Amino acid sequence: MYSEKQSKLGDKPIANMAYKKVRFKVLTIGTVGQNIFIILTILICAVSSNRPPRFAIDGQSEIVLRLKESPETRVGSQIYTLRGYDPDNDPLIFGKRNSHDSEIIRIENTSGNEAKVFLAKELDRETQDEYAIVLTLTDSQYGDHNYVTQSFLLLVEDINDNAPIFLPYPNAIEIPEGSAPGVISTLEATDADEGAYGQVVYYLQELDGDNDAFSIATHQGKGILRLQRQLDYESKSLYQLRILAIDRANQGPVNTGTAAILVKVRDIADQPPEFVEVQAVARIAEDAPVGTKVLRVRAIDGDRGINNPIAYALDGNDLFDIDPHTGVVYTLTVLDREEESDQVNGAHILRITATELTKDGEEPQKTAATVRTEVTIIVTDVNDEIPTFGAPIYRCEVNENAQTNTPLNFIDGDVQNFVYDHDEGKNGTFRLFLDPPNDLFEIVPELAVNEANFMLRVRNSKSLDFEQFVEINFTIFAREIDEPTRWSSAHVQIFIRDQNDNFPEFTQAIYNAGVPENSELGTIIAQVEAVDVDSGDFGSMGIRYTNLRGGIAHLLHLNPITGVVTIKTPGSPAFDREIISRHYLTVEAIDNVGQGNRNTAQIIIDIQDVNDNAPIFLHRQYEAKLLENKAEFETPLQVEARDLDLNGTENSQITYEIVEGLYRMNFSIDPESGYVRPLHHFDYEELVDSHRRPVRQANAEMREIDLLIRARDSGIPMLSTVVPVLIYVQDVNDNPPIFQKSFYAKTVPEDLPGGSSVLQVLAIDRDGSSPNNAIVYRIQTGASDKFIINSETGVISVAQGANLDPDLTESKRLIYTLNVIALDGGLGSSQLMNTATVNISIKDVNNKPPMLHDLPALKVVENTPVGTLVYHIQATDPDQSPILRYKLNAEHSEARNEEGGLVKITEYDYLGAFDLDAIQGYLKVIKLLDREKVEHIKLAITVEDLAATKGKQIVQAFLSIQVQDENDNNPKFRQPFYRQTITENSINGVMIANVLAYDVDKNRTISYAMEGNPTYRNLVHLDAQTGEIVVANKIDHEQHQWLNFSVRATDSGVPPRSALVDIYVTVLDENDNNPFFIGGSKNYTISEGASPGTRVATLQAADADSGDFGKITFLMDRISSHGKFTIDADTGVLTVADQLDRETKNSYNLVIEAWDNYQFGFLAGESRNAFKQVFITILDENDNAPELTLPTSCVLITEYHELHESIASIIGKDADDPTTPNGRLQFGIVKGNREGLFELRQQDPWNAHIYASKTLRNKFGNYSLSIVTKDLGVPTNTVIRTLDICVSDFNDNAPVFVRPLRNTTVRIPENATVGTMLLQAYASDADMGQNALVRYRLKPDPLGSYKLFELNANTGELFLKAPLNRDKQKTHEIRIEAYDQGLPTSLSTDLDLTIYIRNVNDYEPQFIVNEIALNFTEHADLGSERIKLPDTIDKDDMDLDDPNEAPTQVCYFILHGNEAGYFHLDPETHVLNVERELDRELIANFTLYVKATENCANESLPGWSGLEIDGNALLNNRNDIELINYDRYKHSRQVRSASLEYEMSTSGEPDLISYDNYVDVHSAEERLPPKIDSTIVCVRIRVLDINDNPPRFRSKIFTGGITTNADFGLRFMRVEAFDPDEGDNAKIAYYQMGDIRQTLSEGLENVRKAPFLIDNRTGEVQLNFDPQKGMKGYFDFMVLANDSLGMRDVAHVFIYLLREDQKVRFVFRLQPDELRARIDMFRDTLGNITESIVNIDEIKVHENKDGSVDKTKTDLYMHLVEREDNSIYEVAEVLKLIDTHIESLDDLFKDLNVLDTQAAEAQLLTVGQTKGAMFVWLIFINLFLVSLLVVTLALCASQRKGYKRQLRAAKVNIFRGHSSTSLQHPSEPATRVPNTNKHSVQGSNPIWLKGYENEWFKTEENVSIGGQDSLDDNFLAIATQDMHETLKGTAKLFNNANDLNRHFNLYNQIDKLTNNAQILARKLETTEL
Repeated sequence: MYSEKQSKLGDKPIANMAYKKVRFKVLTIGTVGQNIFIILTILICAVSSNRPPRFAIDGQSEIVLRLKESPETRVGSQIYTLRGYDPDNDPLIFGKRNSHDSEIIRIENTSGNEAKVFLAKELDRETQDEYAIVLTLTDSQYGDHNYVTQSFLLLVEDINDNAPIFLPYPNAIEIPEGSAPGVISTLEATDADEGAYGQVVYYLQELDGDNDAFSIATHQGKGILRLQRQLDYESKSLYQLRILAIDRANQGPVNTGTAAILVKVRDIADQPPEFVEVQAVARIAEDAPVGTKVLRVRAIDGDRGINNPIAYALDGNDLFDIDPHTGVVYTLTVLDREEESDQVNGAHILRITATELTKDGEEPQKTAATVRTEVTIIVTDVNDEIPTFGAPIYRCEVNENAQTNTPLNFIDGDVQNFVYDHDEGKNGTFRLFLDPPNDLFEIVPELAVNEANFMLRVRNSKSLDFEQFVEINFTIFAREIDEPTRWSSAHVQIFIRDQNDNFPEFTQAIYNAGVPENSELGTIIAQVEAVDVDSGDFGSMGIRYTNLRGGIAHLLHLNPITGVVTIKTPGSPAFDREIISRHYLTVEAIDNVGQGNRNTAQIIIDIQDVNDNAPIFLHRQYEAKLLENKAEFETPLQVEARDLDLNGTENSQITYEIVEGLYRMNFSIDPESGYVRPLHHFDYEELVDSHRRPVRQANAEMREIDLLIRARDSGIPMLSTVVPVLIYVQDVNDNPPIFQKSFYAKTVPEDLPGGSSVLQVLAIDRDGSSPNNAIVYRIQTGASDKFIINSETGVISVAQGANLDPDLTESKRLIYTLNVIALDGGLGSSQLMNTATVNISIKDVNNKPPMLHDLPALKVVENTPVGTLVYHIQATDPDQSPILRYKLNAEHSEARNEEGGLVKITEYDYLGAFDLDAIQGYLKVIKLLDREKVEHIKLAITVEDLAATKGKQIVQAFLSIQVQDENDNNPKFRQPFYRQTITENSINGVMIANVLAYDVDKNRTISYAMEGNPTYRNLVHLDAQTGEIVVANKIDHEQHQWLNFSVRATDSGVPPRSALVDIYVTVLDENDNNPFFIGGSKNYTISEGASPGTRVATLQAADADSGDFGKITFLMDRISSHGKFTIDADTGVLTVADQLDRETKNSYNLVIEAWDNYQFGFLAGESRNAFKQVFITILDENDNAPELTLPTSCVLITEYHELHESIASIIGKDADDPTTPNGRLQFGIVKGNREGLFELRQQDPWNAHIYASKTLRNKFGNYSLSIVTKDLGVPTNTVIRTLDICVSDFNDNAPVFVRPLRNTTVRIPENATVGTMLLQAYASDADMGQNALVRYRLKPDPLGSYKLFELNANTGELFLKAPLNRDKQKTHEIRIEAYDQGLPTSLSTDLDLTIYIRNVNDYEPQFIVNEIALNFTEHADLGSERIKLPDTIDKDDMDLDDPNEAPTQVCYFILHGNEAGYFHLDPETHVLNVERELDRELIANFTLYVKATENCANESLPGWSGLEIDGNALLNNRNDIELINYDRYKHSRQVRSASLEYEMSTSGEPDLISYDNYVDVHSAEERLPPKIDSTIVCVRIRVLDINDNPPRFRSKIFTGGITTNADFGLRFMRVEAFDPDEGDNAKIAYYQMGDIRQTLSEGLENVRKAPFLIDNRTGEVQLNFDPQKGMKGYFDFMVLANDSLGMRDVAHVFIYLLREDQKVRFVFRLQPDELRARIDMFRDTLGNITESIVNIDEIKVHENKDGSVDKTKTDLYMHLVEREDNSIYEVAEVLKLIDTHIESLDDLFKDLNVLDTQAAEAQLLTVGQTKGAMFVWLIFINLFLVSLLVVTLALCASQRKGYKRQLRAAKVNIFRGHSSTSLQHPSEPATRVPNTNKHSVQGSNPIWLKGYENEWFKTEENVSIGGQDSLDDNFLAIATQDMHETLKGTAKLFNNANDLNRHFNLYNQIDKLTNNAQILARKLETTEL
């Protein structure tokens, strides 16, 4: 109750009481004792009213905190925040009890009810893993014993901070070489960490790379080091092993321990001896005495560590022997050099054996201890032989009229025409001569050494006449020159034979004939005739006409007897004059019935023209464009056709005319030139067809006119061709938009919301095509940010966020006048427009709600009298004539009791205790209040304006009332019972629960006592003062799952009152039991063909724990499984994970782990595990085919091969299991053994041999046996291989000449160059193998003609060896011998040739032009285009000195340019055609060098290696061929050219290259074409294009950006495609496909037309709407590129809407052209590194702040887009992104000289709104209540952060790029990227703002100077004094280091605002253009 003074206040509000009142009730008792008792009672009540504080731990019994051990949890870091509360609101002090564990933390009290806990020492789990600390809390009233404690448990979690450490181990191991694989050592490493961090796996490294010799496996925590294979001391005697012990951390870093082991290999006796001293060759005279020492050899032991003695032995030899100890070789008997024993030319090969002798006690060596070598001993000669002939008699024959020096032919086939004397030197030199001497014959050679083939030749040819004598006899002698007494002789018999010595002669040298093209079968062309003066078959009767040669010889028939030439195959292109107009043929006449002498003649056939070709237009169709209202085409239109018939005749005369088309009368055509012209201009809008329909549209702005033009020739019959002509009439923008009305007016209310439509303006455009008739609307002026217009529909609406309320404008505005313009889609100056005026009036609306200010907090004592005034509430309304009504809002009002619990209105009607006057706002008490039911009341007061015109206008405020207490209640527990949980094994002192009882009377103290089961009471302890129940003894979940007891709370009143509550404690399980596997180790089997997912086994494990601690998770060691198996983590089902292969690995030892609590405890180290090994054996399947090893080459045997000897061995192998039928093989012969000559005998399942089943005599030849090998598995795998057996025979057949024929006469010119090939002799041998290998040689002739020629022994090619002299000798008789290489005897055959020397051919055929231009069409059918090259002229044909000689055939050969084989040139017909398909896109031009020559012997010339090459001329200008002076006689006859191979590479976009322009600079000397002479013509071939390539986009994805202030019609990006074709075929049109999709769009609802247009010619993307502020999102659509034939390609286009301030500007020290050349590389690299989409917006020359232009720099504007969500990065995000990837971007930025990165647009500086005075006052009061310490700490922290940022920013190095300043000071550090320092704040870096404006050397105000200690590292030491003077002007700006950020940020922003006024002005008016 209030005092009387207070009760007189009447209706005044109750004052707030700032202090507590104690009401004393005075009793009228007269005794002193009663007064004393009353006073003591009051004092006790006052003392007991101070209640104890409590920890705020949300009902938990203990604070448990888990922390990672250091260094992850740093010392000094805050780890926890303590909170408490005191019922008396006293300040709290947190502390801790001193103990060893409490030193780990430090507590700092920060405010009245909170304290921060910091880590004071480092945490190390390996030292101590938990800390039990007792926290204390007091309210400073120590006298009242208000001191409580709280258990605080700090658990230290493990991190991987300990590396494995190896226990002592042997560091050196010795292993004997050859030791079997096995365990050699065991190592163990320990890791102090727990869980996976403490488990160790071992790996092995061999420092020299021999990782296959050793291995290590992990078994039960130890590393088992094994030897994998046998070691070899000789290969390697020392191994250095490194053992790695790696923990199994699955997250974070992995620690590794290292152990080094040295493995020494001990040598054993396993290597044979080695020869160290061997004399390869020694010499000894054949008359040396017996026992003479010849040479010595020496050998040592191959085992370096043993070195046993060596014994020497010599393989069986009767002439020499060796000393077994010393190795000396000596003679055993007398030597004879000429003895044909085991020697060659006196050389004996000895085989010496060295054997290692073992010492006593040593084990015998397992491998061979013997080594062999060979030495050669040469026996020198003495004279002990005489010359000896090969035969006693020789019979020869010779032709009559044989020329001088003609050799005689030996008649006997096996003649031995040689003489020998095997002595050396002069001892073997002898002379040959005839007896008696005669002048007819001579013998050569006259002098010979050792052995010589002699030859008899004609000496006097005039006396050799068959009619004079037939036979001649004489004797030949051989006599040594030093010993004339040593000689021998042989008899010679010579026969003379008759010859055919006359040639056929043609009646004409050249036959000329003509035939019309397309002649019929059998048409006679010509007849040839020849005569021969010989008689019989040698004369005219025996002449046969044959060998009709030439380009059309295969189409003609030559009668061999009459010589008549007729057409055999008509209709060939060869008879088409348009392809070939003249043919050259040669015919040959041979006497002796076609077997004798021959002669040739030439036939020239001319093809006569007929009219058989219609004119052909050069293009399939013609197109032209005609602008509307124009009378001429943009480019002249000319149609052109060509006629392949003969030029200059009526057959090829062409006339043009227009024959069809709706508008054909509007055009004219020149009948001769084909020029098409319009007769008058066209109106695009009036073009219609005969049915009054619009003409078919070619595209959006063109209409098409179709014409048909005919070209006809004048031949008989007349032929013609038509071609379509398409004329596109393009619309011109000649009609402006027209508004329906020029003036619009509308009135709208002031509360019209943003986005509402106001009115619509409409205009029309009479143009006939888009975009000329497309209309776009814009507001030009007057919008004032209030209105916007839809650019497509013309709808004017209120701008988003705009408010039309006139009261909110600075000058009250009630009308807006808008100037609206309509623009059509014309481009540039052709765009037309019109305007209209719109007036919008604003109508005022009452729409402002009332205002109710904040209400104070009140205090009211319970039982306050009814009617007392509590508070007067007042509200205001800015509207005129408001009607305000006050009301209590029951829904939003609330009340709370003492505990803070919400009091429902149904429990206590606290609202019924108050009354609020609805009109005046007076709040009064109308019912008594009860504090025990409600202590805090929050009344919601609402005020409503009933005069609102639209909707309700209601405001609400809250009034807080606190009800004061009176003491009249008993204590009560807060809960009817307590249910808590505790983990088992909790340490003593851990809190279980804190039971709290309360007394609604505040001034009472409560004590607690525990009742119930003594067993449970012994496990826990109850604090009688605080009610805290803590653990007293160990609690085991397996014994007690729960505890149940009671607690009694007793207050301190008199008499005391108490209450009883039940406590239920659930004991939680803890992971204190390891899992275990059920069942022991088992072995499983699985087939190797089991598919992935096949179940192998199910493993079971159990755990005594419950819940997650008992849940088993199965894991498998990934190393042991090799990825082949997997296990289900939950069920333990082991399945196959990958395809198995028994042949790769036949068994697996899997390590299975069972973990409990894996999901929640593995990473924290709170999981337990068990291991189990599972052995899996892979069962074999027959999945491998057998492998067969056979001889790769033919097995060579003789026809006398023995039956019992093996021919070949067959070795089979099968990767399947050899113990099963799958790996066992069966062999057989299935093919090639028809006669049964061979049989197969199988030795075992894997080996077999081939034997001859019967004799092979006369069965020589090659046999191919098909050997089948199959395994015995199911299904059977079969392999068939071929075995080749070559049965050779003995040499019993002599070679037989095939060509040339016997007695052939070869005609060669007298000036033939040395080295010219004359002919190629070929002989065949009926024998096989080596016996059939024929070699050739020239036999000496008496005249020495053989010396003029050279014969290739292998190929039989006869070359000219020396110059010829026709005046000296016209005919040469030579003899070629063909001999085989057979054994045991070589057989030979002779061939006689006559070489006739023709008179010199002085002139070569010559071209009359230097260069020929030809065209071929790409991809044309091979052979369809044939072009004959022009003929040559030859002066030799006019001056033939030999009447028997005919004009020489001229042949054409391609010297150079056809290395890839694209063309074929017929040498005789000179017709050039395509041999390989042409592709113009790969090679557009060819340059061929064609040689004309009379040498037609070869199919192609060897090359041009004999020609001089001017490499400089070729490299300087490939197209200009330099004509040079040349030696005609040097170059005229034989030209050898080197081949040229081209390696052509193409990229993704094929480049057009010229075949002749390709030069390999590395081999230019070898590949250069020859210089041109008159025999060589340059043929330039141009490949004509067809449309065979579709267009291809440069990229499949194009991205771009458009800002919201861009202008309508802006062309901001381009999609680009390329077409490898050329001309019209490469013209590309671009179209937009499908709809343009909008994604994440805002503000684009009114964009109804296509937002973008694509220029179909250039691919430029044009903006087709008006972007406005607030628009967001991005567009994507598909674009199509189409060529003239309809081939296409598509790409995806993304266009992003961005604000101007989202652009980033990069400044480069490059010129714009340099940057554009490298912009793609910059964009791609930046996009890949930052993982974003980089769009380039603009590139322009750098502009300084003063408006000047710096052409040495370039500004690049760009923006970045997030790839995942397609959102545009803000500038700050871009700079941060670049700073994050600074290391990766460093090289790129330096390479491109990036000088600066910053926002493209300046940011306006904004200032926060100023609060009102009342708000500031309230804030000040609240801040005053905060502790001064907290304020001080906050200020310090803020200052520290700022200085830290500045310091880190200042340490960033300067980015100098490649400026001149940086070159002067190379020692200065260079930064990475300007303006991206992540240590700066407020959006800019103080280090970069001025240092990288890049104008610091021009203006003083932009320069910052600092000393060596300044925070500004942008100070650049300038070398010149003038620069120092310039920098002094702004030094004052930075004298105060603390103002660094302020100076930089503020001044830089102001400077940017000043220099970017245009940007700001554009931003102020968002809707006006």
